[in-house]
This record gives sequence, structure tokens and C-alpha cells, in this order.
Amino acid sequence: MHIDLNEIAPVRLRADVAVIGAGAAGITATRRLLSHGLSVILLESGGLDYERDTAALNDGDVVGEPYYDLEDARLRFFGGTTAIWGGRCAELDPIDFERRSWIPHSGWPIAYDEVRPYYAEASQALGLAPGLRTPPPLAFDDSEIATPRWLFDEQFDRFAFTRCRDVVEHPRCTILTHATVREIVAAPSGRGITRLAVVNHNGRSVDVQAADYVLAAGGIENPRLLLASRSLMQAGLGNDRDLVGRFFMEHPHARGGRIVGKAAWQWLSAFGFKRAADGSSYAHLIAPSPALQRREGLLNTSLTIAGRRPAMGKEALLMRAYLHAKHSAAPTRSGRALWKATKKTVRRVQSLSEPLRPWLLHKTGQLDVALVVRAEQSPNPDSRIRLSNDKDALGMPRVQLDWRLNELDVRSVAGLVGALGREAERLALGTVEAAEWLSRPEAGWQTDPLISAHPIGGFHHLGTTRMADDPAQGVVDRDGRVHGIGNLHVVGSSTFPTGGWANPTLTIVALAMRTADRLAACRSSAATIRAQAANASAKGAMDEAEHVKLRRVSRG
Repeated sequence: MHIDLNEIAPVRLRADVAVIGAGAAGITATRRLLSHGLSVILLESGGLDYERDTAALNDGDVVGEPYYDLEDARLRFFGGTTAIWGGRCAELDPIDFERRSWIPHSGWPIAYDEVRPYYAEASQALGLAPGLRTPPPLAFDDSEIATPRWLFDEQFDRFAFTRCRDVVEHPRCTILTHATVREIVAAPSGRGITRLAVVNHNGRSVDVQAADYVLAAGGIENPRLLLASRSLMQAGLGNDRDLVGRFFMEHPHARGGRIVGKAAWQWLSAFGFKRAADGSSYAHLIAPSPALQRREGLLNTSLTIAGRRPAMGKEALLMRAYLHAKHSAAPTRSGRALWKATKKTVRRVQSLSEPLRPWLLHKTGQLDVALVVRAEQSPNPDSRIRLSNDKDALGMPRVQLDWRLNELDVRSVAGLVGALGREAERLALGTVEAAEWLSRPEAGWQTDPLISAHPIGGFHHLGTTRMADDPAQGVVDRDGRVHGIGNLHVVGSSTFPTGGWANPTLTIVALAMRTADRLAACRSSAATIRAQAANASAKGAMDEAEHVKLRRVSRG
């Protein structure tokens, strides 16, 4: 059932579980909870498409490293930012889950093997072929360079309302749109949640009550809502140790340098988009091997090879048209359709012309064979989301993003570029010229507007409600439950202790499945214990009744 709060205003709604946020994490968790026989209320702050007044709720201040305008940094309607997602999917590597002594605050409380079965299910849910075999792009020494890959979900609108009819029409699911949670209201004890205070732009409100609550609003909104829920706890929910909002991470982008020499064709061919025999799209990239990471103390950063205009140059006409369609049009249904059509046209042209076109442009000096960096950022407690003194139209405190990068982030890219240079020389594939900024890690990160359609980062908001067994180290436990609050869980990339190089969506879906399973199992165990207690009590009452009867018989 779908209820639009702009049209209908129920006073109160109840279910087994309330899920806040209808993006990839929230929709996945909802599906999983329904499969366990639970009833679910799924709340979405926006409607079914982009609306400017709802998007304005995202606005806030950027006070650290330069970042995108926060109003545009995520989408607030059913389906969330997956509505403009590029479809890149990849698993985190096993080393990403490990405690790495050279990376402060690294280490997940769960291992890769615990997530692996969920990766298989998440891949199936996203229409991927994880068992696809692809040849290595180049014969790198695997003690130096790894060549992982992206698979691509080519269903642009997989989480759109029209593609979620199984959820919309489910008899145990209520979807509430135009419903912004202004506060997660704690019980007087502070050990649980009693209700959600929900409002909208029309002044309507509703109380949502459930036995369990799942926060799935993204890496900026998750900490914002926890910090703003302070009617009982002045520091916010789950924030006893001042950890909510800390450790904000991205996958920062940059120009890592270029490759010069006569092997441009081989590089561009090896790392372009490819189509497998089964129709799957994939692309390889370059990362430091686990051995290199341990040897040189590097993050699991990454780069790929692509034709790019030289630094300080001017973007090509076709790319300018694509960027104009993507960034100037509002992300409404029609705006997204224009962007997708433009993207398909660009890809079609590329499929017919690459790597010939960039190779010819390179030969004439118009394109570099560039190192396009998509880096892992180290977890940093001073990189954080705070609340500002300003409020949005619904009375919620706005966010302030203080994004900070450090020397390890830069040094890790320099280490990868250095290893790539050694391998290029060994394989006689030209010379790697590292970007000058990599020689000065203390000077900080340097972006380049010509290196990517998104030159700052991937719009990946990670780490702000990080996972840890120890409440002094994280906001949620290994199952996604907020420490100290028994019926509040968090799903999404905000729970990631580290980010690796991989785009987060596949891991978001996998962990949402896992958390939903753990929540359902916990409820089932509690129900079993209650039933056993009730049975024991009933048996005790029957035994006592039998004893009374026997005593009466004996007296007779």
C-alpha cells in the first residue's frame, strides 16, 4: 500500500519494522524483512520524482575540502541516488576488512567470508554475472599490481517505484512518501526507540510506531538524523562517545599523471569498457596488490587508464554536451531520461570509435593517456558531519560537512603510480610520468576538472556511523544495531569502517540483506523465548491444577 502524506494524513501507523529511507539500502532491507514474514512501513522523505523544495532539505555548509553543493550531493525521492547511478558494481577486497597496522582506525568487526554469501545474493539482485571470467588486461607482476574489475548494472531505474511493485503491492508493506522523519524518539530509559515523528511540507504529521527501526537514509542523512534526535539525549542518539558523524570518507578523484611512449593503443584497449559473450559489461582497473600495500604501507587505492584532455586544456564537444545534460538539467524523470539518452549516445560513439578515437587524438597531442585516480580515503575522525545552527523548512538542523584528506591518502596514490611505472618499464609499455602534486603529500589533495565527469569524488558518503564491536570505536555493532539501543539498526555505506576502492552499492545491498536477516533472527529468537516462557508458565499452572485435583481425590 502506498500513502502520500501530501494527500492523506493518518494519525498513527504501526508495523513490526519501520525503515527510514527508500534508496537501495532501505528497499533491499524492506524486501528482506517482508520475506521473513514481518510487516514493514517504508518511509521516504520525497515523492516519486525530483522536487526542488524537497531537494532543498539537503542543503548545508562545506567547511573542509571543497565538495559538491550538498543540496545536489544526494537525491531525495523513491529510489534515491540510484536514479542517476552509473551502475558500477564491485566487491570490497578481503584485505579491506582486515586490521591494517599502517592505517589508523582500520579493520571491520566482520571478515570478508561473512559477507561473501550476501555478495552472491546482492549480485543476483542487481542482475550481475559474478562468475564471469575475464582475461587479465596486461601481464603485470601480481606482487605489484592487481587488476580488479567493475561489473555494470545496466538497469538504470532498478529501484524506481515502477520497478518495485513487489514491495508496493505487498499486503504487509506500507510505503509512506513525502514523509520526513524529524526525530527518532527514544524511550525514557534511552535503551530503545518508541516512535518516529514524521512531518511534511504541508504541515501534516504522523506518528509511526514499530517494534524495530532501520535507518537507511545515506551517509549524510543517517548521522544528521541521529544527531538531531536529541529530545532525550542532548548529544543525539548513539552518540555517547561523540562518534556519530565522524570518519566521513569519499572516493576522491584526481589526475595521477600520464603514460608516454608508443604503447598508448595497448593501454587504452586494455582498460576500456568491454562486453562479454553473455552480454555483461565490465571494465578492469589498476590497484596495488595486497603484497604492495603491506610492503609500502598503502591504502587500497585505484586508478584506471583513459584518454583525457591534458591538464589546463579544454573538454571535448561531445563530453561537454554530456556534462551539460547531466549537470544543468534538474534530475526529474524527464531530466534523467535526457541524461541517460546522452550517456547511451556517448557510449555508442565510444564503442564504435574506441580505442581508435582517443589513440588518434593522443597521436595529435589532443589527449593524454591519463591515470584517472579513484582513491581509497583513510578513516579520519576529524573528517566529519556536524549539525549547523541553521534549520531547513521542516525545522531540522542543517548539516555542516568538514571533509578532510591527509598525507596517507596522497602517498598511497603516489605508491601505486610508482609501482605502475616500474611495471610499464618492465613490460616495455612506455613511461609513467607521475603528477607533480604526488611528490608533495604534505601539500594535500589536488583535483582536476578535466579528469572525470565528477572531478571531486564519487558521491560516496562513507563511514559516518561506522561499525565496531567496541562502542568506543563505532556507532553500530557487527549486525548494524546502534550500541546501547536495542531496536535501532543502521544500513548503508555510513556503517563502513573503511571504503577500499570499490564503489559501495553492491556492498550496501549485501549488508542490508545481512542486517535484515540478523534483525529477523533476533525477533524470532525473542518470540521463541517468550513462547517457551509462556508454555512453561502454562505447564506450571496445569501441574498445580493436577496437584490440587490429586489432593482432593486423596482427601475423598
